[in-house]
Formats: sequence, C-alpha cells, structure tokens
Amino acid sequence: MSFLLLVVGAILVVVLIVLLVAGVKAEADKGGKDVIKNVYIYLVLFATLMMTIGGSVSAFMAVADIVSPAPYYQTFDEFKRLNSEKTRIDTETIEKDASPTEEELKQQYEAMVSREKEMQANRAKNNLIKSFGWIIIPLPIFVYFQRRLVKKEI
Repeated sequence: MSFLLLVVGAILVVVLIVLLVAGVKAEADKGGKDVIKNVYIYLVLFATLMMTIGGSVSAFMAVADIVSPAPYYQTFDEFKRLNSEKTRIDTETIEKDASPTEEELKQQYEAMVSREKEMQANRAKNNLIKSFGWIIIPLPIFVYFQRRLVKKEI
C-alpha cells in the first residue's frame, strides 16, 4: 500500500510540474498565477478524492470481514495430530506426561477457534476505524477546495 502511494505521489508531482510549465507558457501574458492556482486546486481535489475513495473501499472490506469472517483453516484432525506430536516430543524430554483425552482436545480446539474468530473481528474493527480516518480527514479539505473552485468560476 505504501509503495502504491509513493508511485501515485511521484506521478502527481510529475503531472503537476508538466501542467505548471505548460500553463505558465500558455498564459504568461493572461495571468499565469490563476492557472497555477487552478492546477493546485485540481491537484488537491484529486488527491483528497483518491484518499476518500480508498478509505471507502477499505471500510467496505472491513465491514465485510466483520459480517462474514473467513473460516478457520485448521481442522480438528490436524489440531489433534499436531497436539499429539507435541505431546510425544514433550514426553521424550520429560517423564511421562498424561496426554489429553479426546474431549479435552475438542474443548481446546473450540476455544482456539473462538479466540481466532474474536481476534479476526477485532482486527476488522480496528481496520474499520482506520478506514474512517482515510474518509473523515480528507473529506473536509475536498469540500473546502471544491467550494473555492465553484466560487472562482462564477
């Protein structure tokens, strides 16, 4: 994501420089400052709009993760096999350790699955809050510059 923002930022800087140079050459006698101001306003509008759209997409994805979380990938049989291997390794180093029963393993597995679902929901809520930041922070700037642009054209 940061690489993408870096690439978009570099492209915006190049576009801004090209537009500024073209605008100043074309409008040197007619008030080049107005062209520079308009290019700046459009650039700010574009950047804040992209940030708001990105935040909206991210918020939608976070809500989707909260509503329909991804299923837990490890089956009970895999958990049981891994746990029995762990118990076997432990019993080789330590004197005989009572291996857990099938019911205890099932309870441990269910607890692990519920913990994983809780963690996944908490991560999605955290991402949702961060996404709202990407919407709420640039939106007033976008509205301010949009109103400023409309006033200039009237």
